[in-house]
Amino acid sequence: MKTKLLLTTALASLLAFSGSAFAYQAKDTSKAATTKAPSKTTTPPPSDADIAAAKARGDVWVNLSSKVYHKSDNQWYGKTKTGKFMSEADAIKAGYTAAKESPIGKKKSSGTTKK
Repeated sequence: MKTKLLLTTALASLLAFSGSAFAYQAKDTSKAATTKAPSKTTTPPPSDADIAAAKARGDVWVNLSSKVYHKSDNQWYGKTKTGKFMSEADAIKAGYTAAKESPIGKKKSSGTTKK
């Protein structure tokens, strides 16, 4: 009877210690586990060569966050944080809308000229 009790106590102790060892191993305190994963919506900015190639193809730049597309003469073409190049027809099919023309760089036209 004492042997059975001793074996049961030893087995219970072994299980208790092994369970805490597994729990300790499961907790990862490395720096890699604590760093924030990059956002899925962030894309690397296009290079100047990528922008030039897209302009040559006639592609527009779609802003994935705002659902607006920019033509090659727009100041935000290839410049927003999240976006990609695609044809204008594909952008419209995907539900993107054209960006409004920017007033920056536009000259006011007046009907009269001064001499």
